[in-house]
Amino acid sequence: MRISGFASGMDIDQMVKDLMSAERIPLNRVEADKTRLEWTRDSYRDFNVKLKELDDALLKMRLSSSLMSKQTSTSNNAVTATAASSASNGSYKMEVTELATSAINVSQNTLSAEGKEIDAFATIKSQIADGEFGNSALAAFIENGEDPVISFKTAKQEENFEYKVTDDTTLESLLTKITNDDNGVRAFYDVGQDKIILESVEAGNHQEGAEIQFEDTSFMAQLFDMRSSNTDPAYAGEQGGTDATFKYNGVELTSKTNQTTLNGITFTFNNVTNDTPAYVNISDDTDTAFDNIVKFVDQYNSLVDEITSKTREERYKDYDPLTAEEMESMSEREIELWEEKARSGLLKSDRILMDGLSSMRQAWTGSVDSEGSFKHLSSIGISTTRNYMDGGKLEIDEDKLRAALRDDPTSVDQLFTNSSDGADRGIFNKLNDAIDQTANRINDKAGRSTSQIQQYALGRELQNMNTRIDNFNRRLVQVEDRYWSQFTAMEKAIQKMNEQSNFLYSQMSGGQQ
Repeated sequence: MRISGFASGMDIDQMVKDLMSAERIPLNRVEADKTRLEWTRDSYRDFNVKLKELDDALLKMRLSSSLMSKQTSTSNNAVTATAASSASNGSYKMEVTELATSAINVSQNTLSAEGKEIDAFATIKSQIADGEFGNSALAAFIENGEDPVISFKTAKQEENFEYKVTDDTTLESLLTKITNDDNGVRAFYDVGQDKIILESVEAGNHQEGAEIQFEDTSFMAQLFDMRSSNTDPAYAGEQGGTDATFKYNGVELTSKTNQTTLNGITFTFNNVTNDTPAYVNISDDTDTAFDNIVKFVDQYNSLVDEITSKTREERYKDYDPLTAEEMESMSEREIELWEEKARSGLLKSDRILMDGLSSMRQAWTGSVDSEGSFKHLSSIGISTTRNYMDGGKLEIDEDKLRAALRDDPTSVDQLFTNSSDGADRGIFNKLNDAIDQTANRINDKAGRSTSQIQQYALGRELQNMNTRIDNFNRRLVQVEDRYWSQFTAMEKAIQKMNEQSNFLYSQMSGGQQ
């Protein structure tokens, strides 16, 4: 038991707290160091996220479509086009005489019985039993207790697709299932015509005869009377798919779809051209390439700003992370201002970030011995600013960059994207190397959010600090118990002394009387 000042009259609780506060000072320093280390780790990881974002943008920039993009225009909206970076500039004549169509199969008879109305969301069996469908030949299926089966195949399939019509199957669910299956067919019910329509997903003329072929015993074939005869595989309601026919620069060609790719140009046929050919013009899209470069340079400069700011940030040594007790006596605003000072300068003069910034700057300013006419970034109007305090930010001479993209886009692309490992390695690939190297060093130092604590350098330091803190806390428990034992012994001694004093006093008082 702990005796708290009953005999001595002293505030033993407060005295022990004060003594333990003094004992806890070394522990507070270790915990402050741990908090500062965690902040440092998180700051490193924040930069790794920013490096990843720049690397992702760099991946897009290394695609030829970013710097070698093409723009298209057409004289006739019947034909539109998009061009890959490999497309040759020029004008292309396109004449479309027929569009590609899909095979379409329409039921020959209407579904509803006279005076009835089909409910697409009611079950098929119940509507057949109630005579709501016009074809009574299906009654045998219901009477025999069989589940009607829809069975068909397409011209490109050897095996049938089968769908059972169970007690809970509705027309809507049946047609949706057919459409959503990977069977090459779309199915829907046309309320206006009161007919089922099956349409081939792929356009074009694939073979002679029917594109959608039903089995002789098929529920669908009997229900909708889609066969023209019991033996003929064709259907009276089917309209076969047709190929698109067109002339490309005077050469007659066909396509299974209303889209075809020739010479890196994808032409889309929206209509026939009749007597007015479509002239598609292809040219370099200088504006898009320029905008892509400017946007990437802005993102790079933003990262340079942040690295420069962090590595030059002032360090306030008198501002340690606050303890829980210290926070209790402060307002939220005071805590915020204090922590802003305490977090400042964590990465001041950090070698990893400064080396990374230096490597990225060298990637931009180094020469590229490519086959193109541009060997240095400055030759296309991009250079580092003259102010060394900017940390190597880039500035762009817009007129010079536009002229380079307009006059020789291939050389600009080679300057940036050459993927060899030699002297002709492109700037973007060199920059990617520098980013990866810096990110790997940060990972070794601070790990990722998914890393185990022992897998990175700061984590191992934190693990060691956790051990020291646990050991110190155990020792503090022992010290506090010792203090209480000492004060308890003192209280007992004082209590005994008081008892003896009272006894002597009572004896002396009795003798005088």
